[in-house]
Amino acid sequence: MSPTPADTVRISLDEVHALCRDTLLGVGLAEPHALAIARSITRAQADECHSHGLYRLLGYVASVRSGKAARDVLPVLSRTTPVILRVDARRTFAPLAIEIGVPALVEAAKTYGIAALAIHDCYHFSALWADIEPAVDAGLAAWCFTIGQSCVAPAGGTRPLLGTNPIAFGWPGPKQAPFIFDFATSAAARGEIELKRRAGEPIPQGWAVGPDGAPTTDPAQALAGALLPFGGHKGSALSMMVELIAGPLIGDLTSRQAAAVENGDSGPPLGGELFIAIDPAVFGPATLDQRLAEADAVFAAARQQPGVRLPSERRYAARARSREGALVSAALLAELRTLSEPG
Repeated sequence: MSPTPADTVRISLDEVHALCRDTLLGVGLAEPHALAIARSITRAQADECHSHGLYRLLGYVASVRSGKAARDVLPVLSRTTPVILRVDARRTFAPLAIEIGVPALVEAAKTYGIAALAIHDCYHFSALWADIEPAVDAGLAAWCFTIGQSCVAPAGGTRPLLGTNPIAFGWPGPKQAPFIFDFATSAAARGEIELKRRAGEPIPQGWAVGPDGAPTTDPAQALAGALLPFGGHKGSALSMMVELIAGPLIGDLTSRQAAAVENGDSGPPLGGELFIAIDPAVFGPATLDQRLAEADAVFAAARQQPGVRLPSERRYAARARSREGALVSAALLAELRTLSEPG
């Protein structure tokens, strides 16, 4: 077993799941939602995605207690056309809506070659790679987009307008593990900055500006000011794209509109999520096996270059390590164990 840093503890993934489930049930969330969130958090913690792992339990509990998120309403799946699917989350948390919608998305894409799924009126707090991984594991190329908390300034600006607006893409791998990336269009996810604040650590230059519009390395000032898009105008344009296709395109909120209905409980924002899935088997003239082999050759050529690490490889290595237990901040774990207490 690998060593455990002094400020962390190692707990089994079963313990991670049980802590999430029992905490959420303890504050009154219905079991279907509690179990779906527990599965989502456990996947992120197993992959050492700490900004979307156990840390997120704090926000989920806050939104249950504040009454922002419905506790026992169930999402409803419907079809606009055979390939356009919709899940009305009915102001509940996203994980259960995703678990209901993604299998239907996979079935439609496998049947017709392409399909899209919109999740409406949900409180999204999970990692997008976990949202699309089931579709990619089913042999589909998949994309996912969602808005985030309105905390990002457009390129050249200093005031929040956009969300962190992540993008995820996955490509199936017949021989290797699937190629999946998931990143915020801001220089860093808001959760990463929150974790830096909790740890008393500075953030790198270029991540954010403070309330006065000046660059800052203080995470508290960054959260009070505005995060910045990655890559300047390029990241800003991608963030605008996500605003449009996860907001007006599917008939849901933009980040600014979501901020206007927030109650300040530190939980997830209200909004929508768009999935697109394509079955590579529908395209020719080469066979599917040939095309997947060509993609594998691209990945292999990249790995031959010293210093190259493909997206998701770090997570897969972390997932393997986590079979012996997940590393969790000792201070965070102590805090989480008090969450279901009356208060």
